[in-house]
Amino acid sequence: MADKKKIAFLVAAEGIERVELTEPWKAVSEAGHQPVLLSPETGEVQTFDHLTAAEKKPVDQTVGDVSVDDFAALVLPGGVANPDALRTDETAASFVKAFVDSGKPVAAICHAPWTLIEADVVRGKTVTSWPSLRTDLRNAGANWVDETVATDANLITSRNPDDLPAFTKTLLGAIG
Repeated sequence: MADKKKIAFLVAAEGIERVELTEPWKAVSEAGHQPVLLSPETGEVQTFDHLTAAEKKPVDQTVGDVSVDDFAALVLPGGVANPDALRTDETAASFVKAFVDSGKPVAAICHAPWTLIEADVVRGKTVTSWPSLRTDLRNAGANWVDETVATDANLITSRNPDDLPAFTKTLLGAIG
């Protein structure tokens, strides 16, 4: 087995699409790595199954208390409210920008590329997302494609929960 690596999962306090957090988390854990739940605030975060509240998850660390150097990769789960809240948090957006700038893998699914837009890291990149983000991503300078997974340099993006198998496989390949 490869060396155990810490993988950051960054989410807001609520609005996280549960399966977009739990499936990559499970894959990272089963691959022998250590997933770490980051959020702007301490306490618990609320996941959702679409618009229905699901389970709560405990925050491991706040994003303001960690460094990009602490992690081998960053995962940004979707859900509509989650990335919308993250993109208004300066510390979270700065962390995402620093992570992308580091060259380490950054994987965003569904609505999560909204946070990538706020971090100003999609210009000139080929990405995918939930279809309603297409115009936002193009306006931010990205080349939006309708594909299961789009990989451009260290950015890995997928459209929706149906893409999770390919998304997690690509993420694990990038982690090594």
